[in-house]
Amino acid sequence: MISHLNLGVALAVAVAAVAPAAQAGLSSPDGRLVVSVRVAQGGVTYAVARDGKPVLLPSALGLSLEGADFTQGLVLAGLTAAKPVSDKYQMAVGKRRSISYAANEQVYTLRNAQKQTMEVAFRVSNDGVAFRYLVAEPSLPLKKFTGESTSFAFAKSAQAWLQPMSVAQTGWKNTNPSYEEHYQMAIPVGTPSRMKAGWVFPALFKTGDTWVALTEANMDGSFHASRLQADSSNGVYRIGGPAEPEVFTGGALLAESTGTLATPWRVLAIGSLPTLVNSTLGTDLAAPAAHRAASAPALPQPGHASWSWALLKDDHTVYDVQKKFIDYAADMKWDYTLIDADWDRKIGYEKVQELAAYAAAKNVGVLVWYNSSGAWNQTEYSPKGKLLTREARRAEFERLQAMGVKGVKVDFFAGDGKSMIAYYIDILKDAADYGLLVNFHGATLPRGWSRTYPNLMTAEAIKGLEFTTFTQGDQDAVVRHMSMLPFTRNLFDPMDFTPMVFADIPNIKRATRNGFELAESVLLLSGIQHFAEVPEGMATVPPYVKAFLQDLPRSWDDSRFVAGFPGKFAVIARKAGNAWYVAGINSEDTDKTLDLDLSFLGKRTGMLLTDGAGQREFTQSAFAAGKASKITIKPHGGFVAVFK
Repeated sequence: MISHLNLGVALAVAVAAVAPAAQAGLSSPDGRLVVSVRVAQGGVTYAVARDGKPVLLPSALGLSLEGADFTQGLVLAGLTAAKPVSDKYQMAVGKRRSISYAANEQVYTLRNAQKQTMEVAFRVSNDGVAFRYLVAEPSLPLKKFTGESTSFAFAKSAQAWLQPMSVAQTGWKNTNPSYEEHYQMAIPVGTPSRMKAGWVFPALFKTGDTWVALTEANMDGSFHASRLQADSSNGVYRIGGPAEPEVFTGGALLAESTGTLATPWRVLAIGSLPTLVNSTLGTDLAAPAAHRAASAPALPQPGHASWSWALLKDDHTVYDVQKKFIDYAADMKWDYTLIDADWDRKIGYEKVQELAAYAAAKNVGVLVWYNSSGAWNQTEYSPKGKLLTREARRAEFERLQAMGVKGVKVDFFAGDGKSMIAYYIDILKDAADYGLLVNFHGATLPRGWSRTYPNLMTAEAIKGLEFTTFTQGDQDAVVRHMSMLPFTRNLFDPMDFTPMVFADIPNIKRATRNGFELAESVLLLSGIQHFAEVPEGMATVPPYVKAFLQDLPRSWDDSRFVAGFPGKFAVIARKAGNAWYVAGINSEDTDKTLDLDLSFLGKRTGMLLTDGAGQREFTQSAFAAGKASKITIKPHGGFVAVFK
């Protein structure tokens, strides 16, 4: 990322400190988005317009540090000229492999009454706005964060789609917060969260004909993760921070630095719904891939995995069952199998090494589960406590590498405190040194980490399929929940929802049709897609469905929003090589007939896999691409169309 630590020597505009007010505007490359920053009466606000219409009303900027207040009594001490910034990068995991980013950037230097300075860097791209604070003030040897006044003010007529933030130390075995609540949909802005901890990122809003998705990016372990506060009176949402228990035992809660204190980028994807869903801002603003030595082991690649625990639970984490799931993965031409909690006690290291060798002979990699926790919750699943120190963690990863294990699923983190965010990153760095992929569960939103740390394949941070196996209420809710995810949680970051069941869920009546379940395999983005269905359930599907899942791409070269509305339906196209996969779901209770614009596919004719007459039936037929390709999706149903 571009440094702004010495901007004082390169100011393009000098602004007199005595000026009572100053205002400036920064436009996107296409001129449609404009950010206006205003310094008046000692306070600083910013506002955003799209095509000349307000999107974000004047909203507060400012930080509080121990020994420095940058929220009031401020003057504009300097302003750089707007300049273009650009970036190109590759992603192994996500909606697009080759990504280009272009924006205009401007940096505002603010000075408080004590003559201390803070910079606010803004970037405006065609699909959104990002800003962050930088404090390099030499009079503060230790820059210790105490608060932030950043807000996002929406018109009272706007609507919101938001997930409540669970309160720390609540839930099963005190494992919250884990970003595992259902979204509240199309609620008036200003509706308070039902949980005092607030709302999680990404947060979705609609104001007029414009959509806004709020998140943050570029978490390097030096700063805590944020959320929106519970109270948003008059449509003004304010940045909130983690609660006291959300730390690594004995570690820091809030950011502090002896060098430059840099916040994450506050990211606002802005535009039409297609603009939002096609955006990559969540990784555009993340740091580039961390440098790895030429001698470092190659990282495992994205893939699909079998997984016994989703439907069979704890009692089946035993040698014979895991061997069966290796055979299942091999039969499905999948890349991995995941051996879940308590494998060390129920199978043992030596026998897992046997399984890894058996799997390798079938071109299947073995992944194993770990309990991240120390004293911050009451979980007992093991291996536990083996990742808490760098020495122990690296010894464990070295042992896994020698066993032939390809990656780890690490569960039960404590939340969003600075020391906990640093713990995530320490795990990612050490795992990469031993060629291990990583999957975080019971975890925070990744916030662009899959770009910076390419061994991060996926993360939970969602009320996933496992909850639908616990209660009928969660199963019934998953229908609408699923059509929220492409617009929110899975918008920028990989998500381990662990999708897809075609047959039975023990003690639960499934709420979805099989076409809906099949569509999840394309709609949901995850570097490792852990499929929940077991061999017996897979045996119930037609051969053409099995063949589709055997050949399904492991990663995508491009993606395109086709149609949809949060909580109602979603249709997205994804490209791998020369093939396009178009997938859609209908979360409503009646048939939905759509005229899909598939003209970008040319005059291709593809194969449509969708629901038959019954809940668990499939049909297969030819499907022509065009300007208005008509399709009817059954209630709680879905489809996949493949164009090769």
